[in-house]
Amino acid sequence: MSNRTVIHSDSAPKAIGPYSQAIISGGLVFCSGQVPIDPATGELVAGGIQEQTHRSLMNLKAVLEAAGSGLDRVVKTTVFLQSMNDFAAMNAVYATYFPNDPPARSTVEVARLPRNALVEIECIAQV
Repeated sequence: MSNRTVIHSDSAPKAIGPYSQAIISGGLVFCSGQVPIDPATGELVAGGIQEQTHRSLMNLKAVLEAAGSGLDRVVKTTVFLQSMNDFAAMNAVYATYFPNDPPARSTVEVARLPRNALVEIECIAQV
């Protein structure tokens, strides 16, 4: 028998595939990648990489809070960018969400993201 808890938040976009927004297991929250979809409309947010990074992080925050955690408990993130040319602008927004003792992070460029988003961010956090 598996010791894991499925997490769902209405304040983040519904999963657009067969996956959970997050799973709690072993004292950690494993959050699925969040693209910049506005949960109220189900559409990508208007604007460029800064607006999309902000929305992706707000979505992650909502999922973490539903799990009883928060951005201050994140230990690792992975940022997927459609273009590394957006790195500096993404990083500027990202830094405002992790002002002190930021988590470990990997950032990779990918060929394409769901809904043609410019960014997707996933994380692992402590409960």
